[in-house]
Amino acid sequence: MTATNAFFERLTDAGRDPRFGKVCGSVRFDIRDGDRLDQWLLDIDHGRMRVTRSGAPATTVIMVSAQVADAMARGEVNGLAAITRGDILVDGDLGLALRLGRLFPREPEHDGPDGGR
Repeated sequence: MTATNAFFERLTDAGRDPRFGKVCGSVRFDIRDGDRLDQWLLDIDHGRMRVTRSGAPATTVIMVSAQVADAMARGEVNGLAAITRGDILVDGDLGLALRLGRLFPREPEHDGPDGGR
């Protein structure tokens, strides 16, 4: 399982995030890995999070490579810095995209006591 898949699975399991209690909108992540495109749709309704694999229209679309998405899911890449560098493209509500940074880990996650080495 990729770090990105694990990230979306954690959001699905959590189901609700009180930090998004006043947020309503949808964000589609278009994650490109070579010729393959994975699409995840995150619907946020006053803190309730619902994640599906879907290419449906969304308030905001975030386009990112699989490598950058995995690095963000592990806490190795800051989303705002990646947007600034052009590693992430945002179409739609930039404010909503920036708020999503709260969902990502801030420090690299490790696989075990030896740091995954």
